[in-house]
Amino acid sequence: MNDPRSAQADALMGELQRQGAGRLTVFLGAAPGVGKTYTMLGRARELQRRGIDVVVGIVETHGRAETGALVEGLELLPRKRLDYQGRALEEMDLDALLARKPQLALVDELAHRNAPGSRHERRWQDVSELLDAGIDVYTAVNIQHLESLNDVVHRITGVRVGETVPDALFDRLRDIVLVDLPPRELIERLQQGKVYVPEQAAHALQAFFSPSNLTALRELAMQTAADRVDSDLREAQTARGLPGVPLRRAVMVAIDGLGASEYLVRVARRLAERRDAPWLVATVQTGGAPDPQRQGELDRAFALARRLGGEAVVLHGHSIVDALLDHAERAGVSTIVLGRTRERPLARMVNRTLTQQLIQRGAHYELTIVSTPEARARARRSLRDGGQRLRGLLSRSDAALAVAAVAVATLLAWFAERWIGLDDLSLVFIVAVVVVAARTRMTAAVLASALCFLAYNFFFIEPRYTLLIGASQGVTTVTLFLVAALVAGRLASKLRMQVLALRAANAHATELQALGRELATAADAGQVARAGKRALKRSLGADAFVHVGAAPLAGPSLPELSDKDRAAADWALKHRQAAGRYTDTLAGSDWWLLPLTGDAGADKPAAGLVGLRFDAALTRLGPEQRRLAEAMTDDIAQAVLRTRLVADLEDARVGGETERLRSALLSSVSHDLRSPLASIIGAASSLDSYGEAMSREDRHTLLDTVRVEGERLDRYIQNLLDMTRLGHGGLTLNRDWIGVDELIGSAVTRLQRYEPAARFDVATAPELRPIWVHPALIEQALFNVLENAAKFSPAGAAVSVDARLSEGALRIDVSDRGPGIPEDERRRIFDMFYSVERGDRGRQGTGLGLAICQGMIGAHGGGVEALPGRDGLGTTIRITLPLIEPAAPATA
Repeated sequence: MNDPRSAQADALMGELQRQGAGRLTVFLGAAPGVGKTYTMLGRARELQRRGIDVVVGIVETHGRAETGALVEGLELLPRKRLDYQGRALEEMDLDALLARKPQLALVDELAHRNAPGSRHERRWQDVSELLDAGIDVYTAVNIQHLESLNDVVHRITGVRVGETVPDALFDRLRDIVLVDLPPRELIERLQQGKVYVPEQAAHALQAFFSPSNLTALRELAMQTAADRVDSDLREAQTARGLPGVPLRRAVMVAIDGLGASEYLVRVARRLAERRDAPWLVATVQTGGAPDPQRQGELDRAFALARRLGGEAVVLHGHSIVDALLDHAERAGVSTIVLGRTRERPLARMVNRTLTQQLIQRGAHYELTIVSTPEARARARRSLRDGGQRLRGLLSRSDAALAVAAVAVATLLAWFAERWIGLDDLSLVFIVAVVVVAARTRMTAAVLASALCFLAYNFFFIEPRYTLLIGASQGVTTVTLFLVAALVAGRLASKLRMQVLALRAANAHATELQALGRELATAADAGQVARAGKRALKRSLGADAFVHVGAAPLAGPSLPELSDKDRAAADWALKHRQAAGRYTDTLAGSDWWLLPLTGDAGADKPAAGLVGLRFDAALTRLGPEQRRLAEAMTDDIAQAVLRTRLVADLEDARVGGETERLRSALLSSVSHDLRSPLASIIGAASSLDSYGEAMSREDRHTLLDTVRVEGERLDRYIQNLLDMTRLGHGGLTLNRDWIGVDELIGSAVTRLQRYEPAARFDVATAPELRPIWVHPALIEQALFNVLENAAKFSPAGAAVSVDARLSEGALRIDVSDRGPGIPEDERRRIFDMFYSVERGDRGRQGTGLGLAICQGMIGAHGGGVEALPGRDGLGTTIRITLPLIEPAAPATA
């Protein structure tokens, strides 16, 4: 992270990515009416005069005549009409603008919320899609719409802005233009009716447009523009390798979902932006899942963090401090941001609050304690809301379990004292406390300890049936009992929280490990899709499908998808971003659609798509579900890319063998076709010239020569035609099931028609099953090897053929009794040039035999090698073929 070369490379990569996409220019103002749209249109007209293709996607003039005059002369895209609840709404036609694809598009009001039924919920998402399509965009926005400044603007003006733009979009800026107007002049424009109509203007002057508010917003806009300029300058200097730009370590904000979580996220974003540092949001779960209200606040805070460009993580552990510090060390965090802890006087007295523990143990970290707006009010409400908080910490079921455990312990103690004679009854009550602590939270254990203390004192300490203690020994006994009960309850509760935390942390890893095992055995895209579908349904409890490929969704194994679902799926595939339910893009779909991107570059299409459909009652996904689904999708994408790489390597290997076969065939044509043709032409010429003068025996000999050489030529041409046909467009394997004995028998029978004197000794193992190969290719390969062996074997000597299984593959050995091949030349006999000199051409060989045989077998993933013959005589040609199964469809 501190390597200057790595930083320079990252900066250069970011610059290249920005150059590859469209460039964004933002006209930033402090408030409505400062002239953002007017300035943007003026710049656009200047560019149009320079020959730049400019199209107005959407511009809001708000009835201002001078602004409307600037629109005239620019190409204005017709707006798209949408029907919503009987009303006709108009929005920018994003598809038409993408199809038009101008050099520059003007899109006003960046923070606008689109009408229901639009592709995207917000206009800034439309702008992001335009930039991805390589279209430059001019847009305008006010400072109060920036997401990270939402709370600051609320404190300044008292107005909570609902339409916001994520700060991450500003990372794509090419330029930022600050449109400034002094507050006095802006108020004058407002009074003159140049911003709002008179009724709205009067109300605005009393609320948002006060001089103090406008001054503060103006300063905020200037600071934002200056920070962006400084950030761009630092990045440009880093890309050029200039010194003096130290990299900042990460900022981590800790939230608990108990109030002000979104406020803390925005504070951390502003702090990280000022330091030009990465940042993340973390929460720690020490036990089971939080209550729905708390989980809802955490979900909103995590969603906000992702929109602002941060990372969201859920940590597990029995100690919040340990979990935060461990993750801070792993993530390279230098600053920890957290809100002021709740008022806990006893914990503060013994230095056990979260803030105190972090200060004591986080010596190497900068701690930023933020007093949230709700903290002081919450402190004033602490006594009033104490009962409500207690009910939140202690549920009715936990309280009932504590009371029941105390009652049972009291009965057991009475029985043990009366019938067994047990004197030390405190152990019975301590066991009850431990049982309660092991099954509930610490609050219930404390309640059980207090009730056991009272029951033990009331029923079993003299004087009985009162809370008085008659002797000092009794005081010591009950006091020590209370301490022991609290300690035992604390230890048992802590152990339970550790078990729950480990169970939650391991569940994620276990599901990913199970998916990894299934994907590791997947040999093709179809098997990856089926394994991924099974794992997703099992782990997430949702309907799922996995579609592999960039083509539109189709296939019998896919569920029935509506038009909305298919539109969302096509968009996710095209743009490599999630769409559908639980997103801001085409959220009307019932499916949450995640593209399979893996590590492929942003310029490459998605490898496929994962669709998840949860129960309709589940309106929001928890962070654990979301993280698990995204992690499993990444693993599936990696597996798909792996199978593609294997297929590409196989294609490259087959292509190499094809080229080798083509070269061998060309060499064979030049050397082998000429010889039989010369014999045929010579015999025919002799018959034509001297046929009448020849004896019948001589004519028969010449005719036999024509027949033999013609059959020989037919075999050459058959090889040539087969290889040429299979070589077009790559060596295509038309596999089918065929028995090994059938393959060998067909090759032997075919050869004996040409070589009637050849003898063969065939042995096939009984356990051999049919194999999945291209039958014609394998039979031709066997024929060539058998022909080569028959020509080299002495007259009357049989060629041995032995077929059996060896190490999970089919092995066929063809052995002759000829002179053999020297060890240093055995590899060269498969070379087509060597075959011209010696090899299988020694006795009218085909010239194709071993070279083409190697190509045929190699295309099936097998191999051919030459070995010493049996008993030291002759040569053995060994053919090895892998046993594979047919591939399945690629969609699950």
